[in-house]
Amino acid sequence: MDQSLSGRARALTLATDTLTDGTFYDTLARRVAMQTVSQDPARQSTLHDYLTQEMVPLLSRLGFGCEIIDNPLPGRPPLLIGQRIEDPGLATLLLYGHGDVTDGQEDTWADGIDPWALTFIDGRVYGRGTADNKGQHSVNLTALEAVIKAREGQLGYNVKILFEMSEEIGSPGLEETCRAYQETLTADLFLASDGPRIRADMPTLFLGSRGVVQFKLSLNPGNGGRHSGNWGGVITNPAVVLCNAIATLLSSEGRLQVDFLRAPAMTEALSALIRDLPVGGGRSDPAINECWGEKALTNGERLYGANTLEVLGMSAGRTDKPVGAIPASAEAVMQLRFVKGTDWQAVEENLRAHLNAHGFEAIELEMLGGYAATRLDPGHPWVGFVAQSAQQSLGEPAHILPNLGGTIPNHCFSDALGLPTVWLPHSYPSCNQHAPDEHLLESILEQGLKMAAGVFWDLGEPDAQTHLPRGGH
Repeated sequence: MDQSLSGRARALTLATDTLTDGTFYDTLARRVAMQTVSQDPARQSTLHDYLTQEMVPLLSRLGFGCEIIDNPLPGRPPLLIGQRIEDPGLATLLLYGHGDVTDGQEDTWADGIDPWALTFIDGRVYGRGTADNKGQHSVNLTALEAVIKAREGQLGYNVKILFEMSEEIGSPGLEETCRAYQETLTADLFLASDGPRIRADMPTLFLGSRGVVQFKLSLNPGNGGRHSGNWGGVITNPAVVLCNAIATLLSSEGRLQVDFLRAPAMTEALSALIRDLPVGGGRSDPAINECWGEKALTNGERLYGANTLEVLGMSAGRTDKPVGAIPASAEAVMQLRFVKGTDWQAVEENLRAHLNAHGFEAIELEMLGGYAATRLDPGHPWVGFVAQSAQQSLGEPAHILPNLGGTIPNHCFSDALGLPTVWLPHSYPSCNQHAPDEHLLESILEQGLKMAAGVFWDLGEPDAQTHLPRGGH
């Protein structure tokens, strides 16, 4: 390595050298090979092994004290808390990651790609968990190690890390852990990586996420399946009733029909940040329907500033082998994504009242859980610090997104721990996370290592201790 490089440049070079010498990919391949599927009860030991065999050895080498803690919810996967304290009087950064993944869907990947091994094709790095989240937390940990080495073992601040193994099943126990270990997890700032950039060629920071509420609507009139010729027209068809109930919530163009599900009015400041952001346009992106949803809004406003209600699944009878019978029952699982300011905790009460008022008292409503929406003020000093650092590392600005269109458990850190939260994603919208052919882009990995190493370096500079807020918000 060129010894004339400044300390910051040396840290960035140490981080990106792990790509060219193969050590980053060797580490990621080993992690991807561990089938940490949190939906599969048979993988409980593998979830534990990821913490003990992958995270603890690395963090211990970097000077962290580590503790594996039981999930406060019985039967759920464990978590890890690591602490690297140089001086209690210094600022403290909290990092986060998750090591669990979704099902491999082994028989559905293109060209026989093995989801549990790394495959390199045309600048893409395929494998389950590469984008969500093994690749992303591997970028941050690799960058942190590079900075520790470049600073000869002293960062100039403290680092804590919280690692979970159940994000893909809704992070059960994460909020409870944050509240129970609030003193242990005390920090000043939060940084993590998950989710996508706005676009592959647009380095991005996002400051929170839309919230989510999921629920099931179901109807069973108690008749069983009945011959459609003998009984059609005189008994209830639950599929017809359910479709009509959904139509009172959503128009045929996906527009919300009820006020209690709509987003609060968008401020001009928020609109200015998101109205011109590009959505889609990549070669593997889906076609945008300009008339779908709140069509008076721009694509950026619809995706990042509005609420949306989606039908995730419906069932009634059979379509693969249809028979001439009225189905015995019908059900639909629906999901509301919402921005900060939505009264999401009143959705159940309002939805029940709405259905009853429209004559759908017989439809059963089951709430399936949800997360709060979060959004850090874009003017917060921590946002400006990370944005300035990223620009210095890349020579181009990072685009600031007030909140992710999707949902992550950011409320555990912003609300339960009271921290200013910035997310630095190392993936992009068409990475196929949760689907066959999940992958990372080599170009984003290189940029991600530079950005993360830059932030970790800059936090150790003397002026960072005086210009950044202490004690969370």
